[in-house]
Amino acid sequence: METYPSWLWIAFALTAALIQAVRFMVQKQMAQAGLTATGATWARFIYSWPMVAVALAGYITLRGLTLPATTPAFWAYAAIGGASQILATVYVVKLFARRNFAVGITLKKSEVLLTAAVGWLVLGEVPGWAGFAAMVVGMAAILLLSAPAQSGLKFDSRSIGLGLASGLFFAISGVGYRGATLQLESNDVLLRAGVALAFVVTLQALLMLVWLTLRDRQEIRRVLAAWRPGLLVGVTSFGGSFCWFAAFALQTAAIVFALGQIEVLFSMIIGARIFSEHLTRRELTGIALLIASIITLVAAA
Repeated sequence: METYPSWLWIAFALTAALIQAVRFMVQKQMAQAGLTATGATWARFIYSWPMVAVALAGYITLRGLTLPATTPAFWAYAAIGGASQILATVYVVKLFARRNFAVGITLKKSEVLLTAAVGWLVLGEVPGWAGFAAMVVGMAAILLLSAPAQSGLKFDSRSIGLGLASGLFFAISGVGYRGATLQLESNDVLLRAGVALAFVVTLQALLMLVWLTLRDRQEIRRVLAAWRPGLLVGVTSFGGSFCWFAAFALQTAAIVFALGQIEVLFSMIIGARIFSEHLTRRELTGIALLIASIITLVAAA
């Protein structure tokens, strides 16, 4: 049985967070270029699918491995996770149209708090009083971030809804992916991550292709025409998703997502440098509160 360093999941999670921040930047640019939220979401799956397939085939060949046996639970976990991620990504791209990049990413990061809740409901994992306090602080931060700068204490309920919806579905997808990788009968964590990712991305690309074929065939042409940014979305989606899956194979989804909060800092830098966005003092306070809640959650885990 292969053994891995205890810190390896940390390296995978940090790398995934950085790559994901870049991917959301490109997806925001694609949305600004005229693609719908659904089209920008499909782009990440359709352009990353060939890369995932080639990388998995190459790894299996070079290592002399065989595909691991699967279980019915694997297919269920992977399917639920994949479908949930589609919805989560659509919601977060819609959120970008309402708020600036860093705040959009932070609202989406309610996934950490919601993943802990899903873990408690599904797996019976109780966060304890410190964990509960961290969740309360995190939700306060989300409410603070959802209020437009010019509205005083008037909260933007639409932003709250989109942020919480994306966070909830990302939480479900994370738990699903964690469950899928644990169902594969292999001691090679990279193989388990690659197989789970390959199935999920294939399913996602096909599901969204069917949806777009039935609802908006013109969007398919627009996504394929935007192949230059699409390739970058594919590369970052492949790299980020593989790192997330590898981290899930080594650590619980809630802890992985908690460490992934560093994506907020990455997004602040990207928003300032790429989109010339400026955060208000209240927004910075909200981001700081959310990060503090995540640190507390990790410490209590």
